[in-house]
Amino acid sequence: MSESTTGRPAAGHAEPELPHIDVAERGAPREGRPQVMDRRLFMQLLVFRCPSAEDPAALTNAVGRALTEHGAAAVVYEDVSDPRGIAVLTWAEDPAFFVQTVRPALQRAELRALELRPDFTMLGRTYSTGYEQELEYWLLRRPSETVLNPAWSWAVWYPLRRSGAFSKLEGREQGSILREHGTIGRAYGAQDLAHDIRLACHGLDARDNEFVIGLVGKELHPLSHIVQTMRKTRQTSEFISQMGPFFVGRVAFRNPGR
Repeated sequence: MSESTTGRPAAGHAEPELPHIDVAERGAPREGRPQVMDRRLFMQLLVFRCPSAEDPAALTNAVGRALTEHGAAAVVYEDVSDPRGIAVLTWAEDPAFFVQTVRPALQRAELRALELRPDFTMLGRTYSTGYEQELEYWLLRRPSETVLNPAWSWAVWYPLRRSGAFSKLEGREQGSILREHGTIGRAYGAQDLAHDIRLACHGLDARDNEFVIGLVGKELHPLSHIVQTMRKTRQTSEFISQMGPFFVGRVAFRNPGR
């Protein structure tokens, strides 16, 4: 046997060379130079019910005040599907922010009526595809600008998972499938119908989902319409094994943070 019971090579056998791990994000070359950076934005959606709150609207305002006082960049949504439900979206480059800032903000005594709905918790990170013309903007600024835009008050958030069959496709075929999806998304954005936030959540999601998608816009109907349209694409019809649960909300509070 070439390995001992500890998993290390037995005496007399050379250590195998370990592969180099590169975790940097890459965008399209600019002026002949590659865009490379090891920064990204983490975003988290927490969904709550407030069944014991005497005044759900007052509780929503209290959540906004608590997040503001803790310096958290945040959006608070009123849950369209639950008259006593809200959701809190927060974001930061350092994921410790969710424990060190968001956690104490939401544990204040006046917010004890909040009851977390863990099945709806979504956590993801921005990522690059290699084609971004403005890598830093795409990874760090575009997501927050999108959710903070005062003209776009409707939102649909959901996780999804691709089937393993997609990963086995050749790169060229994967690219073709993703371009079909991307073209539809850009068309909705160009007409100011729907704007997306795409996050990777590999290893971060309790149900092993791979991506979190946020759709925001002026009206709710186009957000539903783009999901319907995407069902016809090859990616969704052949390679998406799980979508949802879907959270649908309207903005009640925004804070850009400090």
